[in-house]
Amino acid sequence: MMCSRHRGISSWNSRATMHSWGRLAYGILLLVAAANSMPDFSGLPPGPYCAGRYPPGECCPGRRDECSAPIVNTICYCDDFCDRFREEDCCPDFYSHCKGIEANVTLPPPPPPAEIRSCYFQRKYYNASQTFKINCNICKCSTVGRTAEVLCEQNRCLQEPDLINEINSNSWSSSLGPLGWRARNYSEFWGRTLKEGVQLRLGTLNPSRSVYKMNSVRRIYDPATLPREFDARTRWPREISGVEDQGWCGASWAISTARVASDRFAVMSMGAESVLLSAQHLLSCNNRGQQGCSGGYLDRAWMYLRRFGLVEENCYPWRGMDEQCKLRKRTNLKIAGCVPASANPLRTELYKVGPAYRLGNETDIMQEILTSGPVQATMRVYQDFFSYESGVYKHSATAELYETGYHSVRIIGWGEDEQPRFNRVSPLKYWLVVNSWGREWGEDGLFRIERGTNECEIESFVLGVWAKTV
Repeated sequence: MMCSRHRGISSWNSRATMHSWGRLAYGILLLVAAANSMPDFSGLPPGPYCAGRYPPGECCPGRRDECSAPIVNTICYCDDFCDRFREEDCCPDFYSHCKGIEANVTLPPPPPPAEIRSCYFQRKYYNASQTFKINCNICKCSTVGRTAEVLCEQNRCLQEPDLINEINSNSWSSSLGPLGWRARNYSEFWGRTLKEGVQLRLGTLNPSRSVYKMNSVRRIYDPATLPREFDARTRWPREISGVEDQGWCGASWAISTARVASDRFAVMSMGAESVLLSAQHLLSCNNRGQQGCSGGYLDRAWMYLRRFGLVEENCYPWRGMDEQCKLRKRTNLKIAGCVPASANPLRTELYKVGPAYRLGNETDIMQEILTSGPVQATMRVYQDFFSYESGVYKHSATAELYETGYHSVRIIGWGEDEQPRFNRVSPLKYWLVVNSWGREWGEDGLFRIERGTNECEIESFVLGVWAKTV
C-alpha cells in the first residue's frame, strides 16, 4: 500500500524512523518500492528543482510531504526520505544539491535477501527438506534458490473432504443431502489413494465378459404377489451369514461367492446344513486364471465350487492375503482334516453347487431371493461409495470423473424409502445389500441402493446357484 505521496509503505508512521534502520532497511524498502512501480525521474535534466527552492545542503530533513518541486506535470521530492540507493521519486538534483554527491558516484548494491529455511503450509511450519503426509499425498519442504516451498504429490485420495461435503451440502432435510444419502470420512480409508481403494477394496474382474456367458433363467410367478419389502434375515434368522471384512485384499469375488453359497446351503437344506464356507479356500486354491487379492472372475469361482467344492471356514480361516493352497482339490473332508461344523454329521464331501445362472430383471431377482435366498450382484463402484454412511445410495456426477472398478456383493432383500425427496412423488425403491468392508462401514456393514434403475449396473450381473445339499 502507498501513502498519499505514492512513496514507501503506509505502515511506517514517520520518516525519521527510516534513518534508525540503517542501510539494510534502505535496501528492503528499495525492493518494495520497485515492486510497487514508483516513478523514476533519474533520466531527466538535473534541474534546477531542489536548487530552485532550497540552499545547497539545506534541503528538508526527515520526511516532509510539502518539501517538493514541480516536475513533468507532477512533483518530485527534496527531503531525506529520498536518501536511498535509487532516486525513485526524488528530484534529479537531490543528491548533487541537497547531499553534495556528484552524479557519477556509484552507490553500493543492496544486500541479498535473507535465505528462507522453512515452509509455512496449511497453518504449520516445516523445516527445509522435511517430508510429511497430507491425506494420501507425500509433501516436502523443498528449497528453490534462496527460498523454500512445499511440493506435494497430486494423487486423488480415497477420502476427499470436498466430495464428502458436496454430498452432504444443500440438505433440504435434517439428515439427508440432495442425493438422499449421507457420506462420512472413514479413518480406515484416510491416507489411501483412490487407486489403492479400487485395486484392494474391490476385486471383481471384467463381469461383462464372464457373467454374460452364463445362461439366464426365468421363474414362473406373478410379480403382483411380490411383497413391497423383504429381508432374508427376517425369514431365515439363523441361516443368513453375517458381514465380513475383506481388508486390503481385492477379493470381493471370493467372499461374495462363498457367502452366497453358504446362505444357499442353509436355506435349501432348511437349516440342516447351516454352514459358513471358506472364502480363503477359494482365494488360495482357485488360482487358475484368477489373480487372488488382485481380483478374480465370478464364472471361474463358481466353476471351482461346482467341480471341487469348498471346506468350512473353521477348517480354512480367512487371512485376507495371497498364499499357497493348503488343501488338495480332489479330497473329502476327512482327508482334509476338516470336521463338519454343520448340523449334518453325515457329510463327507466338500460343499459343491450346481451351475450358476443369471437373473435378468428386477422382479426375477426379487422372486429368486424370496424363494431361494440371497443372490450375488456385481456393481460398478464410484469414489463416493467409499464414503457412504446411510440412506439410499445413488452415485454423484462428480464421482463419474474419477477411477472406478467392479465389486461383488450380496443382495438379501429390498424395500421402499418413505422419506420425501426432491422431485419425487412416490416412495424410492431400493435393494438391501451386504458389503464386505466390516460392520463399521455403512449401515452396520450393509447399504441400500436404488432399485429398478440399474444404478451402478447392480442389476446387470446378478447370479443365483443351486446348493447340493446332503
